[in-house]
Amino acid sequence: MRTLRIVLLLCFIPWLASCADTGYYLQSIGGHLRMMKAARPIAQLLADEHVTPALKQRLLLAQRIRAFAVTELQLPDNASYQRYADLQRRSVVWNVVATPQFSLTLKTWCFPVAGCVGYRGYFNELEARAQALSLEREGLEASVYGVPAYSTLGWMNWAGGDPLLSTFIGYPEGELARMIFHELAHQVLYVKDDTGFNESFATAVERLGSARWLAQHGSPAARAEYAAFDGRRRQFRALLAHTRARLETIYKQNDALALDLPTLIAMKSEVLQDFRDAYTQLKVSWRGYAGYDPWVAGANNASFAAWAAYDELVPAFEALFERQGQDWQRFYDAVQRLANMPAAERERALRTTTTEHLSG
Repeated sequence: MRTLRIVLLLCFIPWLASCADTGYYLQSIGGHLRMMKAARPIAQLLADEHVTPALKQRLLLAQRIRAFAVTELQLPDNASYQRYADLQRRSVVWNVVATPQFSLTLKTWCFPVAGCVGYRGYFNELEARAQALSLEREGLEASVYGVPAYSTLGWMNWAGGDPLLSTFIGYPEGELARMIFHELAHQVLYVKDDTGFNESFATAVERLGSARWLAQHGSPAARAEYAAFDGRRRQFRALLAHTRARLETIYKQNDALALDLPTLIAMKSEVLQDFRDAYTQLKVSWRGYAGYDPWVAGANNASFAAWAAYDELVPAFEALFERQGQDWQRFYDAVQRLANMPAAERERALRTTTTEHLSG
């Protein structure tokens, strides 16, 4: 799973000096600067005889996808994804998310410029896990997951923009396109203090955009590979949605009836066990694919809540795209109008869009 992954680079120095969380901001700034220092222009890499032919092919593919994003999806034409950085690790950052023991409401952290978000990102995995352990000691459920990319929302294009990274350059063609489209979508629109809106919008753009890319440019092999991968993903998401709905029902019952603790724990444990059993059955049909095993092994309230931020409103955005005649600029304009509304009003408008689309 992915996330907005904002690195907090725009803090004013006087504010930072007086901030109680100075160490966190310094690691964010330092980690980003190291990544930027490692980035090299793609043209330079393509001319370098020491760069492997396989990497050159991936960089050329990424360039074609980047151009498609501008010409076909009306995504920003700027410095982002014109350079490449080999990070020599599996993730660029590790995000920490947390919830109460009997709730699916994410704990939020508030930052200058970016506003409040439902995660906290670290460039060092050990630091992320230490933060998760600290949250668990406070009685929260926490989850740590690595992410392959993050967006600076276009704020750093003056300094070279967000680079392509070794953490995702080797993804299958459809997944590589999704990654680039998702991160560029964050540069189109970002609403402070509304992670679900931001992530669902970007996820809708990535899904719609990658489908169009593969239909127009993907080889039969790339389309087949993506279809198999996406089929498994959709099945897994359906299972997640079903499980999350069951957990929500239990927690609402607890709010209304004040269930005794042993009963509440037993009900929650049963739902999570059913989830793991259903996942085991899914894997049988997947012929041994085990890509979601780590997620399932650590599944808790925090991980289910984080997943919902990226998927819950996607059908509404997809329906809105259809209502705008599949015109990208009209779609972005419509999303901007929603972004200008108060949070509760825009969520109601999105859910109404979904209902009308399904009934129409």
